[in-house]
Amino acid sequence: MAEIVTAVYENGLLRPLEPLDLRERQRVRIQVLPENSEGQEESEDPIETLIRRLIAEGRMRPRPEGPIPPDPLSEEERQALADRLGRAPGKLASEMVIEDRNPDRHP
Repeated sequence: MAEIVTAVYENGLLRPLEPLDLRERQRVRIQVLPENSEGQEESEDPIETLIRRLIAEGRMRPRPEGPIPPDPLSEEERQALADRLGRAPGKLASEMVIEDRNPDRHP
């Protein structure tokens, strides 16, 4: 049974502030979460906490710095896109890019 209790660290020992339903000499796992000066746990996004833990355990890699590039298109996807653009009515893509970059030079 998982249980969350508040404890005080004194003389090298953690002393729970409420009784625990444990057998004598029973082993338990403890996760230490410091409280702020008002007696409340530090508020932190649980997702960020989980991500940091997974990175520390080597189960996840840190996010790369900067923008994440899009996944590259396969040759088939690129050809399909080129075909669709080639059949599109109206102006050439290059003309639309030029107009978009210089809107006051084109009607």
